[in-house]
Amino acid sequence: MRFPIRPGIGVLLVGATACQDVDKAVPVGPPSPSIVALQSAIEPPLTIDVELVADGLTSPIQIVSADDQTRRLFIIDQAGLIRIVTRDGVLLPTPFLDVRSRMVPLMPGFDERGLLGLAFHRKYKQNGRFFVYYTAPLRPGAPAGYNSTARISEFRVSSNPNIANPASERVILEEDKPQFNHNGGTLAFGNDDFLYISLGDGGGANDVGLGHVEDWYAGNGGGNGQDKEANLLGNILRIDIDNGTPYGIPSGNPFVGKPGRDEIWAYGLRNPYRMSFDTKHGHRLFVGDAGQGRWEEVSIVERGGNYGWNVKEGTHCFDAENNTVEPESCPSAEPDGTPLRDPIIEYANSAQPGGIGVTVIGGNVYRGNRIKSLKGMYVFGDFSKGFFPADGTLLAASERGRGLWPIRELRVASSANGRLNDYILGFGVDEKGEIYVGGKDVLGPSGTTGRVYRLIPAPGD
Repeated sequence: MRFPIRPGIGVLLVGATACQDVDKAVPVGPPSPSIVALQSAIEPPLTIDVELVADGLTSPIQIVSADDQTRRLFIIDQAGLIRIVTRDGVLLPTPFLDVRSRMVPLMPGFDERGLLGLAFHRKYKQNGRFFVYYTAPLRPGAPAGYNSTARISEFRVSSNPNIANPASERVILEEDKPQFNHNGGTLAFGNDDFLYISLGDGGGANDVGLGHVEDWYAGNGGGNGQDKEANLLGNILRIDIDNGTPYGIPSGNPFVGKPGRDEIWAYGLRNPYRMSFDTKHGHRLFVGDAGQGRWEEVSIVERGGNYGWNVKEGTHCFDAENNTVEPESCPSAEPDGTPLRDPIIEYANSAQPGGIGVTVIGGNVYRGNRIKSLKGMYVFGDFSKGFFPADGTLLAASERGRGLWPIRELRVASSANGRLNDYILGFGVDEKGEIYVGGKDVLGPSGTTGRVYRLIPAPGD
């Protein structure tokens, strides 16, 4: 399973046919001369280790804490289940929530849809409210030919703290999607108590085909990332779930009273699949955005920011008609002067010689205490060096003044080859700030090879 897959390759994989020249990446190391400019420097690796927390899952794409002092972990399984690991390390057999009957049927060979996000209300311990993002069948009245509907719903816990009340669903927000891919999918509460939602741009390679609207940039023929009015796709949203019906709009959202949808917090994104808030240092919002032809990126997203897609891919100009060749020039701002913001992390993907892997998987800033070498570092990953076999890369980055942050591979001490040897699907943190990673070794949302690991110090550290 690979949510942020580039669409042309994704269709081939879904059809169970051979993919075309996708295994182009090499292990993390010195970049080739062709990709030295304008990317994060690659520094020597760090060694950590992992321990297994849960297995027998399908596609564990994120690990979430309710911050309710129970020390439970809630695992989001793309197949439609939320599972609980108790403070004693037991994976409970009964799901906390099962939304499989409410979702669009998933393609077993490969799919980017499913149960994608979970966030607990900041007063969950008192009110039992939580929110999920899943892909529902296309709702009545949606545009003809569209694929599915992204749905954000509220649920409540039952009298049993380990089981939600499935009848409590209240639909909060829906957005129709033209393609099956580029869903985004993360839900997260900011320290302002508002709910942040990442939505992909609707799918389709190079922003062509059904569902992509015209925008201000004539150089590429339209795309939802640079549009702020026609739909909510390609954006980070911010809504007030404690006021309004079915939600309210925070007065500080950038387009309140201006052209643009009121829900939008930031825009210019392609597929912001995983995002997270740092628990310190200004509660910054880190967003991993899957690239198209050549570059993967992570940005710190701020109010009203335009993050460039599809004018740019990372720091590089982008040509929708030839996504492997960088145009000589492109705008650095919208016509009204709004700048196109560069990422903090950028690396070449497997389409380039020396590229790290297929797609960036956003993670979390490490604020735990067990792994001293990771203190304050942003821990993230890449899905896999190629589509086959499963071979994801654990990564970490540190802020070094201005410019792109350098990155380092995290080598796994207990692994014979230093690799996790799974497709990397997503990350999460527990109540103490320790980091977890979800992975599996089959591509599609099927089977029971899904595993969750906790990052721990290497022996002797």
